Amino acid sequence: MDDHRVHSDPQSGFAPNAGDARPHAIVIGAGLGGLASAMRLGAKGYRVTVIDKLDMAGGRGSALYQNGHRFDLGPTIVTVPQVFRELWAACGRDFDQDVDLRPIEPFYEIRWPDGSHFTASQNTDAMRAEVARLSPQDAKGYERFLQDSAARYWFGFEDLGRRSMHKLWDLIKVLPKFGMLRADRSVYAHAAKRFKDERLRMAFSFHPLFIGGDPFNVTSMYILVSHLEKEFGVHYAMGGVAAIAKAMARVVQDQGGALRFHHVVDEITFHDNRATGVRLATGETVAADIVVSNADAGHTYKHLMRNRPRRRWTDGKLTRARWSMGLFVWYFGTRGTCNKWADVGHHTILNGPRYRGLVKDIFIKGKLSEDMSLYVHRPSVTDPSCAPEGDDTFYALSPVPHLGFDDPVDWAKMGEAYRQKVQQVLEDQLLPDLGAHLSASEVLTPADFESRYLSPNGSGFSIEPRILQSAYFRPHNVSEEAEGLYLVGAGTHPGAGLPGVISSAEVLAKLVPDAVSVSSGHEIKMAAE
Repeated sequence: MDDHRVHSDPQSGFAPNAGDARPHAIVIGAGLGGLASAMRLGAKGYRVTVIDKLDMAGGRGSALYQNGHRFDLGPTIVTVPQVFRELWAACGRDFDQDVDLRPIEPFYEIRWPDGSHFTASQNTDAMRAEVARLSPQDAKGYERFLQDSAARYWFGFEDLGRRSMHKLWDLIKVLPKFGMLRADRSVYAHAAKRFKDERLRMAFSFHPLFIGGDPFNVTSMYILVSHLEKEFGVHYAMGGVAAIAKAMARVVQDQGGALRFHHVVDEITFHDNRATGVRLATGETVAADIVVSNADAGHTYKHLMRNRPRRRWTDGKLTRARWSMGLFVWYFGTRGTCNKWADVGHHTILNGPRYRGLVKDIFIKGKLSEDMSLYVHRPSVTDPSCAPEGDDTFYALSPVPHLGFDDPVDWAKMGEAYRQKVQQVLEDQLLPDLGAHLSASEVLTPADFESRYLSPNGSGFSIEPRILQSAYFRPHNVSEEAEGLYLVGAGTHPGAGLPGVISSAEVLAKLVPDAVSVSSGHEIKMAAE
């Protein structure tokens, strides 16, 4: 099992190699956003040190290994693969030489309790046929929805999502466009305008759940996901997202950067109003010219800057923020099943009896419901290397409330009982006789997200992407609180999901000066000035 990790550099300390006079950048966190930032900074001429509390690269995109199974802990698919190719190209590398990306077709199957189903794919004619099969009267609405989705993609992702939104004027300039696109309307409300069939309303509105958003309250800008799936497809990296993380870490090391695992950053250090480095939990301080935090934005401000006054991101503001839902994820392996359950593909979405009511329980009431909906991942049908020969690797994800409600779930007490309920749903609806084939089992709950990833309230995707928590209203990529401090990852602009966190590093690269201007004596100025 030793070969699945990208190891820290052999030297034990944080001192640079002799003769390396490049300006130093510290990246807190080796998640995908942090690794992408390290790559961008290395390409700009910085000596980069990435520090992470885990024992491997990837953060939420890392993997767990048990009994010959490899479990992708978090994201399972790659959409908008060009953001990775552009990242690699900025470093003078070829993404496709380092990562084996395979298209998934179909993308996923959605199943409802009444036995009906919907298969999503990149083929527009096949999608039209699926819509017509379920609800012929919604055929025209689907065509309009595609147009709506494309318009929001070009504005929301290619424009706003790939540039900084830290200046109020940037927001004011785009308000008319927001109004024209009805950004005030929720994703579900927009789907309901285009589809009459309740199943299709669900099928074309659930995507915000992939980034921690409530479809009944998140801005309709997020219907752009339907366009990016149609236009660019859905892909799987052989070896899982952890393979992408390992490839990113290798690029960082090839640039002369360093990866330091098993180190906890306890505080960001400052002199006057400038970030000067970090202090580790051991008490050791590491100096830097700039600091980039890929830790959750809430953790960055509330814990890593706990000894500094903050103008905007105060403890009170963070407490009042709406956080994304929590995740209960059961990772399990099955023995001798590679030819079993032939109707179960790479991704399946099992709907419970309620959609709106379940989402309200999760996001508004903070209540653990008796019913559930599950996102089931079976990567072994695409990548046999994730399981022993003849076996299967799965995970089943259930959205649940985060831990910030008044009466949070005690997962130490409820975890196993809830896992058994998940297993029963799977046996009843998807994987009959599952229990007889189990060969590996592991669970992550919101409590684990809180301890493993230092995620406030154990949320799965940081701050929820509601309209007043997006773009200018989201934690900025260049901190308002101090000079020389930058933020990337799910809790910052443009938001969660692989395209979002990789794009946050692209925005970072536009804000941070080239290393040559730092080494030549020019002071780093806040990009907001």
